[in-house]
Amino acid sequence: MTRFTAATALPVVSLLASQAAAWGNLGHETVGYVASNFVSAKTKQWAQDILGDDSEDYLGAVATWADSFKYTDEGEFSSGLHYIDAEDDPPNSCNVDFDRDCPEDGCVVSAIANYTSRVQDTSLDSEQTSQALKFIVHFIGDIHQPLHDEAAEIGGNTINVTFDGEETNLHSYAQSWAANLTGSIKNGKYSTASKKWLANIDIDDAQAGAMIMASDANSHVCSTVMPDGVEGIEGDELYPEYYNKSIGVIEMMIAKAGYRLAAWLDMIATGETKLTRTFDATSSPAPPLRWRTRLSSTMARAVS
Repeated sequence: MTRFTAATALPVVSLLASQAAAWGNLGHETVGYVASNFVSAKTKQWAQDILGDDSEDYLGAVATWADSFKYTDEGEFSSGLHYIDAEDDPPNSCNVDFDRDCPEDGCVVSAIANYTSRVQDTSLDSEQTSQALKFIVHFIGDIHQPLHDEAAEIGGNTINVTFDGEETNLHSYAQSWAANLTGSIKNGKYSTASKKWLANIDIDDAQAGAMIMASDANSHVCSTVMPDGVEGIEGDELYPEYYNKSIGVIEMMIAKAGYRLAAWLDMIATGETKLTRTFDATSSPAPPLRWRTRLSSTMARAVS
C-alpha cells in the first residue's frame, strides 16, 4: 500500500507555483476524493446519478474536467472563470473585492454561484446538469488555490519556477493524499480547526460563500506565497526552502477545499449538511448578489 509521507510529498510544491493550471491534477483529484469521504450517502447517490458513475472515483474522476473543457470550442467561454484577479498589493496588502476584481463576464466567485443555481435547475437536460456539477467540483478546488485569487502574473501561471530540477508526475498521489487528509480532518491536526471551516458558508447566498473561500485563500498570498512579492519567487528554485515554507498551507487549503466541497454538495443535494458549521452574527454584510444579472448573457452560452 502506498503511504503518503514527507518524502512522497516532495512534488506537491509545484501545485502552488505551477506553469500548469490551478493545483494540477493531483490537487484537484485530491479535493474530489476528500469531498467524497465526507458527503452524505444521499449526496453520494445524487452526484453519482448526475455523473453516471457509480464508482468511488465519481468526484475525483471529474475534478480536472473543467481544465480540459476550457480548451475546446464549446468551453472557451469558461477560461476566465477559473480565478478572480485580486487587484491588491502583496505583500503589503492582500484582499479580494467582488466589485473591483470580478469582471462583467465572470470570475470563479460568480461561476460557483451560477453553477450552484444551474445544477438545481430542473429545466436543464442531463448533460447540462452534469456539466454544472463538474464545474462546481473544479471551481471550488480553484478558489482555494491562493494564486487563483491573485492578479500577480495572471494567477501565477506565468511565474517561471523549477522544482528540484525536474518535472514530476503527480497523478498517482491523489487517493493516498486524500486518505491522509481525511484522517487529519477527522481526528488529526485539522480536527479542531475544521470546525470553523464552514463558518457562514451557505448556498442560499452562494456568492457570499464563495467570497469567504476566495478571501481565505488570498490571505495566504501575503503571508506565505509572496511574502517578498512576485520578485521573491520568480525564477527561483523552489526546493527545499520555498517548499518547506509552503507545504503546510498547501495541505491545509486542499483539505479545506475538499471539506467545503462536501458540505456545499450536501446542501445542494439534501438542503443541509451534517458537517460542523458555525455562523458569526457579527460578520460583515454579504455583497449584493449581482451574479444573476451580470452573468445572464455570458452564461447563456453554457445552456446551448
